[in-house]
Amino acid sequence: MQVHLIDGTYELFRYHFAPGRPERLSADGLEVGATEGVIRSMLSMVNEGVTHIAVATDHVIESWRNDLYDGYKDGSGVPPELFAQFELVEEGLELAGFTVWPMIEYEADDGLAAGAAMAAADPRVERVFICTPDKDLAQCVTADGKVVQFDRRKRLLIDEAGVVEKFGVKPASIPDYLALVGDTADGFPGLKGWGAKSTAAVLSRYGHLEHIPEAPGQWDITVRGAAKLAATLVEHRDDAYLFRRIATVDTEGPDVGTVDDLAYSGPKPGFAEFCHRINAPRLIPN
Repeated sequence: MQVHLIDGTYELFRYHFAPGRPERLSADGLEVGATEGVIRSMLSMVNEGVTHIAVATDHVIESWRNDLYDGYKDGSGVPPELFAQFELVEEGLELAGFTVWPMIEYEADDGLAAGAAMAAADPRVERVFICTPDKDLAQCVTADGKVVQFDRRKRLLIDEAGVVEKFGVKPASIPDYLALVGDTADGFPGLKGWGAKSTAAVLSRYGHLEHIPEAPGQWDITVRGAAKLAATLVEHRDDAYLFRRIATVDTEGPDVGTVDDLAYSGPKPGFAEFCHRINAPRLIPN
């Protein structure tokens, strides 16, 4: 058995901002093109043979991370015509027969991480595909290859070796990596001077923030600007720990049920009506 976990918010953004995307209006004049695109894409996965699938969405933008850091993403830059489709796509996906995890306190990333941990613990599952290019989810990739990331747009599968190739560190160090280099998409800056190369070099040796010696003379690796990097980390260690907490996905909080809940069994009553409402009768199965 294979399990596919989809980043619904990413998919919604992807279809909304797709180059050359034609305007698609609902019966009441609202923009619904991204919603149609996401549902069509999910149905195509089923047609390709996917049997167990769930879609995690950000029901709201804010999460527990906003309580920890004022600069964390709050959705202020999301176009209103896109934000208006957040609930709409959840409704459509559920009527289409998919398991949907709408995150409120948590984020879609947390839902995906919790779902991956749940599915990986089931001995019937051979492989879990976390379908998103989001670098946060690289921390969920497992050494045994049971949990991998899959970028559906690029058709790129990322296992542990792929994470190391891309970031220079193993999956377990991804939160530490993001804490140091920052994540502009999520709204935290990292530490000044800590770039991708220096961070990868240090973490590939020491693994986690607390294992990095405070004095550069204690480092047994050669890194350009080591003295300045070490001083910055000592001065802003609390910030680094905070950013790591923010970058760490929550695998235990979200309620994701069981693998059996993810089995796809077809559209529910009301799906055809929904398709007509968004002017997408082509989505209705023949």
